Amino acid sequence: MSKLTDVAIKKAKPEAKSYKMADGGGMYLEAMPNDSKYWRLKYRFGGKEKRLALGVYPKVRRDIMQTWADYLDKVEVDAEVIPMRA
Repeated sequence: MSKLTDVAIKKAKPEAKSYKMADGGGMYLEAMPNDSKYWRLKYRFGGKEKRLALGVYPKVRRDIMQTWADYLDKVEVDAEVIPMRA
């Protein structure tokens, strides 16, 4: 699993359109044109790709996001375990 570093995240500059910085396992940081950065988790449900907002960088650290993403891998919905990561 790829791991973003704090240095790489801080070096990310805003562009005209938002872009993703992969962290592995479906988790990524989305860099926005206004220089804000959001943690997201990509997953599939019902055969469709979805994404979940997990927090704003730097208020929420990467290690906390990884713990949250690992937890979501094990979530049970309607008594059916579903794989969350894409």
